[in-house]
Amino acid sequence: MINIHNLDRSYKTGHTETFVLRRIHLHIAPGEFVTIMGPSGAGKSSLLNVFAMLDDQWRGDFVFDGTPIQTLNRKQRAELARQRTGMVFQSYHLIDDLTVAENIDLPLSYKDIPRSDRQALVADTLDRFNIVGKKDLYPSQLSGGQQQLVGIARAVIHRPALLLADEPTGNLHSEQAAEIMHLFRKLNEQGTTIVQVTHSETNATFGSRTLELRDGWLTRDTANPNLNLATGTAV
Repeated sequence: MINIHNLDRSYKTGHTETFVLRRIHLHIAPGEFVTIMGPSGAGKSSLLNVFAMLDDQWRGDFVFDGTPIQTLNRKQRAELARQRTGMVFQSYHLIDDLTVAENIDLPLSYKDIPRSDRQALVADTLDRFNIVGKKDLYPSQLSGGQQQLVGIARAVIHRPALLLADEPTGNLHSEQAAEIMHLFRKLNEQGTTIVQVTHSETNATFGSRTLELRDGWLTRDTANPNLNLATGTAV
């Protein structure tokens, strides 16, 4: 699903270039549940933004589901991301003046789906996430855990091939966090490829593979313990 070769990401300030990702070589197969870990400033969210096609200022090769992303313009990347990916944010990113049902419906509004079919999909999703009783409420009327459930429901309603999650349980207490992670595991068992960024060792145990970033370098990959991470080749 994801193939990255020799990917760099940097920011320039005057004559100074600061790298946040360095020579990343990575393959993620369909159906994997991958965790990205590392200290603050290691490049975790930067790499997730590349996967989400929210950032196009990197250098290197990135092939997503057979499509070379570097050959697409911004409009084409945005359309591919809308069709094939879902994103769960730590800060929820719900739209305050839309109800729960309207927030969940939002990704469907970008697709050519009849209104009646959209309503049926929203109803099914509300039931699946056990939030039918919240459908007419606004985000400000929900707890943090409920808002995160709505964010996940919105991210998966269009059945994305790839679900990306940036610290999805960072603002939740332990019981809510466990509920979210069990939900992720269930989605993965149903075929969704998941990549999560987290500081939580507990959350990492729900995945099948862990990557570690430090200072922009990929320093560990539990799926490839004998990999030379500077070149992407076995040693």
